[in-house]
Amino acid sequence: MIFDGHTILQLTSRLTLTMLIVSIALAFIRLVRGPQAADRIVSLDLISVLIVAFLGAYAVYAGDTTFLDLAIAYALIAFLGTVALARFLIRSHRRSGEKRTKRKAS
Repeated sequence: MIFDGHTILQLTSRLTLTMLIVSIALAFIRLVRGPQAADRIVSLDLISVLIVAFLGAYAVYAGDTTFLDLAIAYALIAFLGTVALARFLIRSHRRSGEKRTKRKAS
């Protein structure tokens, strides 16, 4: 059986898309089961990166560059969301620490 460049590209693209879907599923399990909020934020960020990679791989598979524009926009929004969640976690951790010190001082 002779493989041309297009056939190899299609096969590797399908394999890549499958591996990315499995990786997203595993990261989602960590998102649900994560024992701490930091684990959940990291897994959510990982899912965002995997979705960007999926969009890039799908752009290669479909031969449509529109998905690359979508991947760039999603990456920017996901970055801002991760930063916002991390800041929220830091602020809530500081507030809970302040409440503990006030209770001990009383």
